[in-house]
Amino acid sequence: MNNFNVSDIKEHASVIASCGTQVGKVDHLEGQDSIKLTRSDDENNEHHVIPLSWVSEIKDGSVVLNKTAEEVRQQWTTL
Repeated sequence: MNNFNVSDIKEHASVIASCGTQVGKVDHLEGQDSIKLTRSDDENNEHHVIPLSWVSEIKDGSVVLNKTAEEVRQQWTTL
């Protein structure tokens, strides 16, 4: 069970890894179980998708993940 309400995930909210590093910003929810990140924050101007299962909480409007920045970058899906 998640400790957050999916409706609390807002466009352009910061996405913060468990280590405290910002890994992107929310572009929008993708389907029922994923978050698409904005490509403007990516060095290659690509969209990345992460599963909602990585979200541990919504804190001060930011999406906080249960993975480190390194884990996120190794495991996210690139579009």
